[in-house]
Amino acid sequence: MFGTGGSVQWLAVFLGNPGPRYTGTRHNAGFLAADELAREKGVKIARLRFRAMTGRIELGGAGVLLMKPQTYMNESGQAVGQAARFYKLPPERVIVVSDDINLPCGRLRVRPRGSAGGHNGLKSVIAHLGSEDFPRVRIGVGAPPHGGGEQVDWVLGVPKNQDWEDFSGACARAAQAVEEYILHGPERTMDRFNRQ
Repeated sequence: MFGTGGSVQWLAVFLGNPGPRYTGTRHNAGFLAADELAREKGVKIARLRFRAMTGRIELGGAGVLLMKPQTYMNESGQAVGQAARFYKLPPERVIVVSDDINLPCGRLRVRPRGSAGGHNGLKSVIAHLGSEDFPRVRIGVGAPPHGGGEQVDWVLGVPKNQDWEDFSGACARAAQAVEEYILHGPERTMDRFNRQ
């Protein structure tokens, strides 16, 4: 069922770039995690609000707005800021899922706050929330192989073979991590997902 009504206590923001050109790329790890969570919960992320495709789920009695910003990665914060202001949510109720080249492919890193770490999508979210104090789930996509070309080409590429297995598996676990964080908080989520 595609829920649209009801109150919202959390934003779950999944970073990526819209359009078929970017489907399955490393930079769209967040979008893949969003699709996994929506599929698991039987909702569609199909309603355009706050410059994002959105869908609503309930977790532990809390309304959660799933968001896939449609502004392209570097302006992701516009959608996040609009929604956070509309629902009057503090940064600690905005959980953001993104790719991370500083983590090996397939690894997850959950943190309750932190810097952008060079990620332009996170930089934009920080700017529009006016705070670094929001939880994030980072999906490792690995760094380009030595002499393997530009970073932008790497993140806009689609993983192959075993890398794809590791990458898609991490996106599915990231969806679980978002749910775990909202239901049980940072300590339990970090303990479960940062060790894998």
